[in-house]
Amino acid sequence: MGGFSELIKKFDKTRDYIRDFFIYGFKVRNDFDLKSLRTYDDEKRRIESWFSDYIRYDRSERGQKVSITVDSGIISENPLYQAYYSKSFTNNDIKLHFFLLDVLHNGESLTLKEIVFRIDINYDEMFDVQTIRNKLKEYVKEGIVITEKKGKTAYFRLSPDRAEEFLYAYDGLTDAVKFFSETQEFGIVGNSLLKFAHLKNDLFVMKHNYIVHTLEDIIIPEIISAIENKRYVSFISFKSKSNKVKNVNQVVPLKIFSSLQTGRRYVVGYVPSIGCFHSFRLDFIKIVKTGDIFSEYDSIYEKFSQDLNYCFGVSFGSVNIETVVITFYIDEKNEKFVVNRLEREKRNGILEKIDDNLFRLTVKSFDSFEVMQWVKSFTGRVVSVTGDNKQAIDRFYSDINKMYKMYERGEQ
Repeated sequence: MGGFSELIKKFDKTRDYIRDFFIYGFKVRNDFDLKSLRTYDDEKRRIESWFSDYIRYDRSERGQKVSITVDSGIISENPLYQAYYSKSFTNNDIKLHFFLLDVLHNGESLTLKEIVFRIDINYDEMFDVQTIRNKLKEYVKEGIVITEKKGKTAYFRLSPDRAEEFLYAYDGLTDAVKFFSETQEFGIVGNSLLKFAHLKNDLFVMKHNYIVHTLEDIIIPEIISAIENKRYVSFISFKSKSNKVKNVNQVVPLKIFSSLQTGRRYVVGYVPSIGCFHSFRLDFIKIVKTGDIFSEYDSIYEKFSQDLNYCFGVSFGSVNIETVVITFYIDEKNEKFVVNRLEREKRNGILEKIDDNLFRLTVKSFDSFEVMQWVKSFTGRVVSVTGDNKQAIDRFYSDINKMYKMYERGEQ
């Protein structure tokens, strides 16, 4: 029986467990039913090792619940990055890595046959030609090795770029890398550069740092590539909060959205089978597979750009445009900041003053529920709400009445 190791061969499975511990930290051991309990124990031990300072244990009637708890406002480095530094390598991977770097270290361009021959002569090691070809292909993709053709023959040479030279080439660049190492766009890349240079982010703390995005970064390049090349993708994704997976086929990705209300990220795409746009939560997506070119991409993107005018958040929940009208009472003399907030956050809505201290906001959108979630943040200033989607309006009034009764009775 193989022994336990903190290193992993594939990130997918570990990502699933980190996702459950971090996002849904209410599960007990028996809730993880996709794999064996032995697998759960191994993944739990890895996570406890990587995130020892952030593990929380709670007891319940159903058993012990393990969660990852992080106050992103007081950490200088995203602890979830640690999972990306735990990939295992075979002995041949390690040896071949250093053999290739040594053979190519002087900047000389060599053919595949020459590289194979020098490894054999210099180190008395015989590697299959296809193994070396695959490793070179991997390093070309990573930017470690540069390839160029002379006639029909491919030549390989080591890239002259060095991170340590780049970091110190310009004043303030290391500070910039420290800042962007905790942002969505640069994240793990910046953190890797800092580790390589034996530096730490000792300058910046992000108040609203959605560190869970780290778990989504592994699938984003595939989606962005599909957008750039106007291709279909298919998703293997989770069903809401369960571990059960489902396939979503033939989606044309158009843009990645980030919700201002929740911080969650979504990929918005066109679904040809139902002829409409739809948003998919990135933290629910397990695997992305790129498909064929979508011939109608330009016309669909033009329609998408038009429909964005009626997208209040990230949802295209209805094929019809719905109207919501909200009347607010705001003390103009003492609460001018509330009026300013309405102007700033109304998005595609139209704000009108209809009387002293009374303001009316009219919003046309595809999803009235998104509008109503935002309206709740003005509780105490809402006079009335009307709209086309009766269910959304009724839910709003029901929630307000429940809250009123709860506070009226003095419940906590």
